[in-house]
Amino acid sequence: MGLLDIVPTGVLNGEDVVKVYKYAQEHNFAIPAVNVTSSSTANAALQAARDIKSPIIIQASNGGSAFYAGKGIDNKNQEASVIGAVALAHHVRTLAKYYKVPVILHSDHCAKKLLPWFDGMLDADEDYFKTHGVSLYSSHMLDLSEESLEENVQTSKKYFERMSKIGLILEIELGITGGEEDGVDNTGVDNSALYSQPSDILYAYNELSQVSPNFTIAAAFGNVHGVYKPGNVKLHPEILGGFQTHVRDEVAKGQQKPVLFVFHGGSGSTESEIQEAVKNGVVKMNIDTDTQWAYWNGLRKFYEGKKDFLQAQIGNPEGADKPNKKYYDPRVWVRKSEEEMIARLQEAFRNLNCVGAL
Repeated sequence: MGLLDIVPTGVLNGEDVVKVYKYAQEHNFAIPAVNVTSSSTANAALQAARDIKSPIIIQASNGGSAFYAGKGIDNKNQEASVIGAVALAHHVRTLAKYYKVPVILHSDHCAKKLLPWFDGMLDADEDYFKTHGVSLYSSHMLDLSEESLEENVQTSKKYFERMSKIGLILEIELGITGGEEDGVDNTGVDNSALYSQPSDILYAYNELSQVSPNFTIAAAFGNVHGVYKPGNVKLHPEILGGFQTHVRDEVAKGQQKPVLFVFHGGSGSTESEIQEAVKNGVVKMNIDTDTQWAYWNGLRKFYEGKKDFLQAQIGNPEGADKPNKKYYDPRVWVRKSEEEMIARLQEAFRNLNCVGAL
């Protein structure tokens, strides 16, 4: 039995999202969650999933959403980020069914200062639900890890009560992901903050379960945003297994892996670290830094290979009057970026055992 025997293609909502995550746990794989900033990067992500016959998570960050809306729109009160997130969602919803893969549509880190963005997306979700019976997005992430544990969990719980009414999945973060991403700089945090505690996981699990079982937790096990050589970041994915055991023994007897874990800051991770994380219940792994580089690298390689044809509209090594339009046409060089991003994403699929899952 494959995944398409239990969920449809296109953007998923509610219980279908949880079915995908549970299926991933049972079959020892996780799903890459790729940040996109444009229709081009979104389309590349969809093609990567289609060609490798697996589900995908497409996600929007706060800054990425604002960029999607266009830099000409003022982001006062997070308006551009809300508009961009909504526009991206409609784009992905329109195309996902034609790529014929299950898609989880997700928003990434939302810190306390960005809550107007979160509120705006929920308003759009509720409006969409009134017409279509499902939310616009599949899930959203609240990242209040810079606040106290109680404020983090209780604020998340309050939002989750609103979200659960329309089938939205909630992702929270416990502990801090180091490094810098999308304007949030955690490069100077104390090393101890990079590791969650079993009691924190249990507390969040118990509180959120009072609302709905449909949530995921990004637990910290030494994760750092950005790109680093393997071994430079000290990841300890084995502690996720300890978290699972603690929750199971306390409140979830009979469930082998009661917590749906998320892996943040995975760039530069070794294959063994990724496999250990998946073994211990990670169902979603974020990828952004590496796909950003891949997208640029596709363009870089194209330019280096065709440099002599990209110096003027007319004139190249084939003749002074030869036109160069077929080289500088954006459809040519943007596609080279997409192709490189697709290749890098498919590497991520393979690393996460997420190949042919459909």
